[in-house]
Amino acid sequence: MAGGKAKKKKWSKGRTKDKANNAVIFDKLTFDKLFKEVPTYKLITPSVLVDRLKINGSLARVAVRDLAAKGLIKPIAVHKKQLIYTRATKEEESAAPAAAVEKKEKKSKKAAVQEDDEADDE
Repeated sequence: MAGGKAKKKKWSKGRTKDKANNAVIFDKLTFDKLFKEVPTYKLITPSVLVDRLKINGSLARVAVRDLAAKGLIKPIAVHKKQLIYTRATKEEESAAPAAAVEKKEKKSKKAAVQEDDEADDE
């Protein structure tokens, strides 16, 4: 038997992850930061809020829903497991009413053409 006596394998000490000490309720400073800075982020998810504001996940989900309800952020993809939002820009908000006006104008032009056709038929 070759090799002789082998050394017994020693187990490494398991690495322990640092416990995240995230807030479970908003304090005044964090609440103000939420409404001041978060609407300027390009990507807004509960994970981003947990990382940057040091709040827990359930608080981050509620915060994201609250910001969306107030119109400060707009949804990109809303799923049960992951909410993805982005900042709401002024250009998009002003472009939406303009698009609605254009649609109305197109409808009125079509209506005018139909009325002219009906008048010619008589």
